[in-house]
Amino acid sequence: MDASAVNATPPDIQAPYRLLGCPAPAKLNLFLHVVGRRADGYHLLQTAFRLLDWGDTLDFTQRADGNIVRVTEVAGVPAEQDLVVRAARLLQQHTGCTLGADIALHKALPMGGGIGGGSSDAATTLIALNRLWNTDLSRARLQTLALQLGADVPMFVFGRDAFAEGVGEVLQPLELPPAWYVILSPGVQVPTAEIFSSRDLTRNTTPIRMADFAASTTRNDLQPVACSHYPEVRKAIDWLAAKAPARMTGSGACVFAEVDSEQEADRITKLCPPAWSAWKAKSLTRHPLYGWLQ
Repeated sequence: MDASAVNATPPDIQAPYRLLGCPAPAKLNLFLHVVGRRADGYHLLQTAFRLLDWGDTLDFTQRADGNIVRVTEVAGVPAEQDLVVRAARLLQQHTGCTLGADIALHKALPMGGGIGGGSSDAATTLIALNRLWNTDLSRARLQTLALQLGADVPMFVFGRDAFAEGVGEVLQPLELPPAWYVILSPGVQVPTAEIFSSRDLTRNTTPIRMADFAASTTRNDLQPVACSHYPEVRKAIDWLAAKAPARMTGSGACVFAEVDSEQEADRITKLCPPAWSAWKAKSLTRHPLYGWLQ
């Protein structure tokens, strides 16, 4: 099926103080190398993040009582564990804001897919409530705050395609040509912690320079481990690779391939086996809410 395009026009604040249809775009890791490990156990990475015009959307309505209420159900994710609730409370605590919000989360992205759904939802929550509550944090300060929620969240606040290092939070803008992609979900969820804790994970890939990225031979170091633990991921890669060069994004389970045109993306998605799900998506040059931060 076709991906739901992320609205490129940021919504305006409406009475009674609400923001509707705030986009939370997906991302791809065009490559992902594990280049080391810190003393605290966190892995050191290099990756290229690419934003897509496909994602979740969120609605925010201001509350005067300070409560944060998720007003929609998300299967398998209790509200207290949801990154959007945690993001809203973190912004409250950091700024001393006494306002609250009702948050409606409309999921389009598969969970546990390595395409940044939860992280993107959290970043959109920070960006939107920073505007709705007039807390007025800069992009840099919001990125620092976002890191407390997860290594991928700062990239969505950064709001551009990026070459990332560290645990994923050291970001440099990456200029990439527009592209169409096919994204395939093999119907399994891959826990990130399980993949990173595997004894079989390569942790000593030689670092590359951003300037050499386009000419370098790259891979996803997490892919062999995910394929070993979840054979359906390997099947999906093999199926898609027969049509275009394919690899896994993030820690899985979704796999992707860049294609020459929207028509080619349509052709491949229509061939997707019924047990899986496939979408087409186009690259984004900026996060749809990019202009809300300085």
